[in-house]
Amino acid sequence: MFALFARKSLLMILCLALLTGCGSASIQVSSDDPTPHQPPNPAQHAEAPAKIPVNSLDELPPHTYPLKGSVSEMLQDPAAMAELRKAYRADLQSDLATYDIKDAATLQGMYGSLLMLEMIDGNDTQAGILMERIKDLEDKEAARLMNGITGRAIIAARKVAGDDPATEAFQAAFREAFEPAVFALPWDVVQDRIKGSKGRAEYLSENLILGMVQTNMDPAAAAMGELNGELAGGAIRMRYAIDHVLPLNPVLVDVYSRFIDANQVEKADIWSARELILPADAGYAPVVIGVWDSGVDVALFEDRLFANAAEKFDGSDTDGNGFVDDVNGIAFDVYGVRSPHLLHPLGDQEGRLDEVFQYMQGFTDLTSAIDSEEATKVRKLLANVPPAEVGGVMTSLSFGGLYAHGTHVAGISVRNNPFAKVLTARIAFDYHPTPVAMTPEVAERLAAEYVATAEYFRTHDVRVANMSWGWSFKEIEGSLTANGVGDSAEERAAMAREMINVLSDGLKAAFAATPEILYVTAAGNSDNDVEFDLTIPSGFDLPNLMVVGAVDQAGDPTGFTSGGRNVKVFANGFQVESVVPGGSTMKMSGTSMASPNVLNLAAKLIAVDPTLKPAQVIDLIEQGCDAHPDNADILRINPVKSAELLQQ
Repeated sequence: MFALFARKSLLMILCLALLTGCGSASIQVSSDDPTPHQPPNPAQHAEAPAKIPVNSLDELPPHTYPLKGSVSEMLQDPAAMAELRKAYRADLQSDLATYDIKDAATLQGMYGSLLMLEMIDGNDTQAGILMERIKDLEDKEAARLMNGITGRAIIAARKVAGDDPATEAFQAAFREAFEPAVFALPWDVVQDRIKGSKGRAEYLSENLILGMVQTNMDPAAAAMGELNGELAGGAIRMRYAIDHVLPLNPVLVDVYSRFIDANQVEKADIWSARELILPADAGYAPVVIGVWDSGVDVALFEDRLFANAAEKFDGSDTDGNGFVDDVNGIAFDVYGVRSPHLLHPLGDQEGRLDEVFQYMQGFTDLTSAIDSEEATKVRKLLANVPPAEVGGVMTSLSFGGLYAHGTHVAGISVRNNPFAKVLTARIAFDYHPTPVAMTPEVAERLAAEYVATAEYFRTHDVRVANMSWGWSFKEIEGSLTANGVGDSAEERAAMAREMINVLSDGLKAAFAATPEILYVTAAGNSDNDVEFDLTIPSGFDLPNLMVVGAVDQAGDPTGFTSGGRNVKVFANGFQVESVVPGGSTMKMSGTSMASPNVLNLAAKLIAVDPTLKPAQVIDLIEQGCDAHPDNADILRINPVKSAELLQQ
């Protein structure tokens, strides 16, 4: 139940990494589905029934598959995997033939899944067609350029060296095709993705993959007694990675490393010139900002901290408002129950925090091609960890992300603004590999929590609040699946739909009750359309809500940022440096970091002119934006320009 957008689970990151062996996310076509270069035959399709329109992810049917033993055991059984692939392919093709899916990210996902099957089965011609199809659906230039680059080299190597990627002949042929394709890429466009790909190739190992299966997939499948579509696709991808990608990792690392070494010029940073700095002696108005997040180490913000003068740290509800010790803010636990802890308790990670932060920094450095001592340690850890210990490593990394997230966001929010006052509103998510299942009772409590938090903000004069988190239909359904809740996939989907609606209603009610507060939220890191995928609150279109996507240091869209018609502005969300609990600093990436950059600007504008209403702040920020030269929909904030507009 960890929906903080700065960080996907390690499993998700690794699963996405495995897909780089082919094309992009996942896809499928039926045998009569025309390629981009082959127009449909009107006679062939004259009698075909009209497809059913699909407007959101929950309208697609769930699929299940027989579980034979455990997922780990199925991975070692060629016959079981062949049967699973056959059934999975049939469902993919049926869905594409039956449903009219307009969402590009969903289509990419479906085509990528079919591409994986074609690669496994050696259908190289069809695989090549699918790679082009995925490429045509991609709107991010770096992703489009790198899409299928590894898969095409694998296909080229097969033609001259057979099907075994572990042989010297295959690897030599693969290198011959892969290396010139990489070196032909424009460094200024693809450098971030190249660095991330190199890092993943360095740490992925069979032990790590099997450990992820044992930690995440085996328990979920056992709880259900079957495989759902996500687990089935994951199992197929894991097997493909072990057989076809891991043997090529030494070549990938070598080529990527030499490409990086040959291009040491970093992207230009556009953000320092746009930074708005408010002088401490300017006499502007104080602005209370709500950091609605995973908790804040308030000791780090003593000079910029909200204080409830009516409350005392005495273990009781001094001011009678229903919250205990809410001197600097409020908190709720994972079940929506009120808590006095503004920073997440260490719990089962007690005594491990220094090590966890070290590994977090190393993981970030590794995927950014930074050759640090921390990166070396993480590389060794992930490459050599026994499968049985992967769960513990993942839990610690997940906790570290949760624990640091809110403080990191707070640091971005108040940067260069001595008039900002942080009010903490802590929420909690489960950081364990098998998250607690959402229940209707918890959903109702959380919805009530949202309303209570917004009312607390209003009572204490919060002007702008950041929300670098969210919920999705798929995530709630996944928590039910992982715990074996419900008698069928259809029942779990219905339950998830009901609960996402409860949470959605609660958040909308909270926003509607506080129209004077501007809420800023992260779009998400799933490279999807947040509206189609039923993600809240980033799927909302409301007058006092801004939804923020992420670009990098040069203002180019990141590979992870989600989008949609409600994502109006973009801010720096790549390797953003800020403080973490204890006082050290760390660089993090995600729309979680982009969102508080927009809040930072909003708070500064309000400090300069406290009479501004949310609609006016939104207009100043949007009018100050400049469009990306290659994508007019990517509107990048310019704090200096927005401040100039305010003065006019």
